[in-house]
Amino acid sequence: MSKVDFKDLPRFQRYADKMFHLNLLAGAFTDCRSCPKIPGRAVSLSLLLGEVTQIPSLFQLQAETELPQWQQWVGYKHRISDDTLDYVSERMDPEKLRRGAIWINRKLRRGKAFEENRINGMLVVSLDANEQFHSDHRCCEDCLTRQITTKDAEGNPVKHTQYYHKQVYAQLSGPKLSVILDVEPMRQGEEECAGALRLLRRLREKYGPRFFDVVTVDAWYTNGPFLKAVVGMGWPVVSVLKQERYDIYGEALALTKGHLPVQTVERDGRKVEIWDLRQMTFTDTYTEPVRVVRVRESWKQRERIGRKWVIKEKEENWIWVVAGDLNGYAGSVIRDLGHLRWKIENNAFNELTQGWGLTHCAHHHPVSIQVLLWIKIIAFTLFHAFAILHGKLLRLGKVTFQELRKRLYRSLLCGGVQPFYSG
Repeated sequence: MSKVDFKDLPRFQRYADKMFHLNLLAGAFTDCRSCPKIPGRAVSLSLLLGEVTQIPSLFQLQAETELPQWQQWVGYKHRISDDTLDYVSERMDPEKLRRGAIWINRKLRRGKAFEENRINGMLVVSLDANEQFHSDHRCCEDCLTRQITTKDAEGNPVKHTQYYHKQVYAQLSGPKLSVILDVEPMRQGEEECAGALRLLRRLREKYGPRFFDVVTVDAWYTNGPFLKAVVGMGWPVVSVLKQERYDIYGEALALTKGHLPVQTVERDGRKVEIWDLRQMTFTDTYTEPVRVVRVRESWKQRERIGRKWVIKEKEENWIWVVAGDLNGYAGSVIRDLGHLRWKIENNAFNELTQGWGLTHCAHHHPVSIQVLLWIKIIAFTLFHAFAILHGKLLRLGKVTFQELRKRLYRSLLCGGVQPFYSG
């Protein structure tokens, strides 16, 4: 364990307030109570600080709000119960939190925080859906439903209804700082593509058509109507092609079989061979010509087998379909754009699940679910911007993200913080 630095949390506080005016934003994250006894700012700051310092539940957060240091930071000198946190989260406005997240992301872009994210000058947004949590018993009016089969005490199969929540995420992906731009809850009976298109239309409205340049998606979205709609919004699409049912898949394999690659590059110790096919026909639902880029990646990997280390040859094969105008870019650029889609799995879903309690439902209420998710996303963005762009310890490899969050909490316990708000 590294020694406690009393200045860790004050540094985060000053950074968040200087760069993003968090003090003013927290005042905007209010609820609809007419004469609140407990200020909405104190509740929102408690929820935000709870996410940053890894408090796993609202019940434990209630205990943390009894600390004098916590009360000093949020500007409210009394305990905030978990019932109050539930009650207030039901009455907060998710749209205000979305606007706060947009403000933060715009400030990051104006501050050149995403320059390292560019591939040949282009910023890439990755789309994917993620199931947040599910329950066999609790439900709300916004729950999705599905029929699953389990076994009873005698081992007989039994069908019952399962309730769950799932959202489509849009992440601006990069090698270091990746941020979630927006989230769209899926609705009962719709496919992921419908939620993704609703999300993209709002991104165009809120961020503008030039905030990013390319959309990359996995094979689930590779269909004519989706490609046509996104290209119609002004963005090219790089999509994984896996469905053998499409004729273009077999055609791409047949046209490249036995031919030398048109380009060979190296990426992270891998030999990357690229075949590039232009003016291909996708389907009747998307009649514009598309580009197909096939990639074979090979490398050597050291593995432990039995009691010996063995060098094994590894290989991966990919096919991407490109809709929209990216004809001026080499096949290696398309490959790099396509691989960037995996960042949403690693930097968003995996990290949010393992370190930020994404799958934990703190309060099963349709508004609270959205509110608490947005607070988690805002805290996630603020913390990573602080750690990656402002802090030296992470860049020097002296701490991990997890350890830095623990240091922030220990800094709070040891005092030295200034009130974020006095009222």
